[in-house]
Amino acid sequence: MTLKNQVGKRIKELRGKRKISQEKLAEMAEISQNMLSGIETGNNFCSAETLEKIIIALDVEPNELFDFGHQRDNNELLNDINKILSKNPEKLKEIYKIIRAVVN
Repeated sequence: MTLKNQVGKRIKELRGKRKISQEKLAEMAEISQNMLSGIETGNNFCSAETLEKIIIALDVEPNELFDFGHQRDNNELLNDINKILSKNPEKLKEIYKIIRAVVN
């Protein structure tokens, strides 16, 4: 996934969490809804000035916009979990209990 796609996906995600429509965010950031749509889909990238306006409109810290860790696919996540647990095998039972509690 390209940086344009990741940033766009993150903007859309943050906008959704804040229950802000695409139209409203575009208005707040002083850009067209078409431009925002292009940014969110990864078809367009914006200037630093526009990015700053979006960050302010979403009321987030700039680093939050570039936090893509949760956008990884399931295989990557499982590999990371296995690496973590291989370094901390004593935590396996605790992690298992947490997973069971979340799933049930």
